[in-house]
Amino acid sequence: MAMLPLVLHWFFIEWYSGKKSSSALLQHVTALFECSIAAVVTVLISDPVGSLQIRSCRVKKLSDWYTMLYNPSPDYITTVHCTHEAVYPLYTIVFIYYAFCLVLMMLLRPLLVKKIACGLGKSDRFKSIYAALYFFPILTVLQAVGGGLLYYAFPYILVVVSLFTLSVYMSASDVESFKDLLVRKKRLVVLFSHWLLHAYGIISISKLDKLEQDLPLLALVPAPALFYLLTAKYTEPSRILSEGGNGH
Repeated sequence: MAMLPLVLHWFFIEWYSGKKSSSALLQHVTALFECSIAAVVTVLISDPVGSLQIRSCRVKKLSDWYTMLYNPSPDYITTVHCTHEAVYPLYTIVFIYYAFCLVLMMLLRPLLVKKIACGLGKSDRFKSIYAALYFFPILTVLQAVGGGLLYYAFPYILVVVSLFTLSVYMSASDVESFKDLLVRKKRLVVLFSHWLLHAYGIISISKLDKLEQDLPLLALVPAPALFYLLTAKYTEPSRILSEGGNGH
């Protein structure tokens, strides 16, 4: 859940920046800075305070995340609301992190976008920020309702979301070959950023328990991008329509 805001930031920045805008790269770096600082501050204020370590209760089962559903009813009529967070601070720390991300974004991004996003209209400059104001509440609700499920499934969610955003970006940017990818440095930055997310997801899934077996899995990181570049020319809509019209 901590990686999803960064992935969504990058996706919407690229989606709304426009092909002629030179500000997207700096916005990507700023989004990475915001999320990184938010993560560090969140860990520092957690127990033990001032340390980059987290002291937490061990998660044993899914029901540990939903203690509020197990408040006792001694007389089977009155419910005593006395349960606490059994997985502290793994549940609430995400909300704190989102709050810091939102505050840092509102402090840094508007000023940055106003100064450097000259290639966009006034109404388009802040659309990536407006998008964040929508997806942060959505992520908060997802964490509140499905925090336990997400705890176990987040590596798979991260890999799927990063694959989706990368494919949408390459399709929207008309990247159909290696040459198109090398034309602009920003495209390489986006590609390498997604590769880092792919690698993080794979490491989280495998947990690197057996290095000899798990490390070769990192060779799969470039596979989705290579598959896209090698097959994009065969799935071009205009080509499919022209071949269909010619009866092929």
